[in-house]
Amino acid sequence: MKADFQTWMGACGDRIETALARLLPPAELAPTRLHEAMRYAALGGGKRVRPMLVYAAGEACGATPAADMALDGAAAAVEFIHVYSLVHDDMPCMDDDALRRGRPTVHVQYDEACALLVGDALQTLAFDVLSQLPLAPALTVQAMQVLSQASGSAGMAGGQAIDLMNVGQRLSLAELEGMHRLKTGALLRASAALGGIVTAATSEQRRALDAYTHAVGLAFQVVDDILDVTADSGQLGKTAGKDAAADKPTYVSHLGLDEARSLAESLRQQAHAALAPFNGAARRLAELADFIVLRDR
Repeated sequence: MKADFQTWMGACGDRIETALARLLPPAELAPTRLHEAMRYAALGGGKRVRPMLVYAAGEACGATPAADMALDGAAAAVEFIHVYSLVHDDMPCMDDDALRRGRPTVHVQYDEACALLVGDALQTLAFDVLSQLPLAPALTVQAMQVLSQASGSAGMAGGQAIDLMNVGQRLSLAELEGMHRLKTGALLRASAALGGIVTAATSEQRRALDAYTHAVGLAFQVVDDILDVTADSGQLGKTAGKDAAADKPTYVSHLGLDEARSLAESLRQQAHAALAPFNGAARRLAELADFIVLRDR
C-alpha cells in the first residue's frame, strides 16, 4: 500500500536534504565562509515543492530504482536554482527582506557580497550536477536545456525583471499572468519536465506534465499572493504583507481575495484534468496540486 501524502512528502524532504548535503561543498572546504553560507541557504528548510515535482513526475512516468540517482540529481539541481533565486531576491537591491524560511536571510546572516556569491555559486552548481547525471548524453543535454531556459531571461529571471519594473503599476490580468508564468511557473514546469526526462517519458507523458504544471505553476503564485495578505510572518517563515507594502501588482490587488481564491481552485481542477493520460499513475502529482492550492503557508 502506498504511503499517505504526508508520509510521502516527509520522505521526499529527507531524500532531497540528503542529496543536497552530499552535493554541496563541505563547509570546511576553502573558501569556508562561502561554502558555509551556501549550506545555510540550501539546507534545513523550505517546502521543497520543486524536488517533490521531480520525484512525483518520475513516479508517474514509471521510474524504477535504477533512476533514483538521476532523480536525486535533477531534484537537487532545480532546488539549487530555486534557492539561489531566493537569496538574490531577498537582497536590498531586490525585495530587501530580512526573513526567509523562519531565519535571517543570507545577506543579513552574512553580508551582501557573500549573498551575491552564494547565489552565483548555487546556480553554477546546479548545472555541474546536471552534467553528471547517469543518463544518455542526449537526455543530459535536454535536462540542461530545460533548466537553463526556465532560469534565464525567458523564464524566472525575466519574470523577476518584469516584476521589478512594474512596482506601483497597474498590469492587465494577461500581463500579470505572463509575468508569473515566467517568474514562478517556469521553474515549476521545469521541475516536472526534469522528472520526465530522467525517466525517459513518452511524448504524451511530457505533454501531460507540461499541461499539469501550466496550471499548477500559476496556482502556486496565486496562492502566494493570497497568503501574503491572509497569513502572518510566523506562518509563512518570511515577512508577510511585503507585496502590498511595496505596491506590487498581485492577483489579490487585481481580482480581490474571493476571486483570487476562485481562480486558484479553477487551476487546481485544471491540473487534475491534465493528469488523465497517466490513468491513475499520477496520484502524487494530483496530491501536490491539492497541497499547493490548499496550503496555509
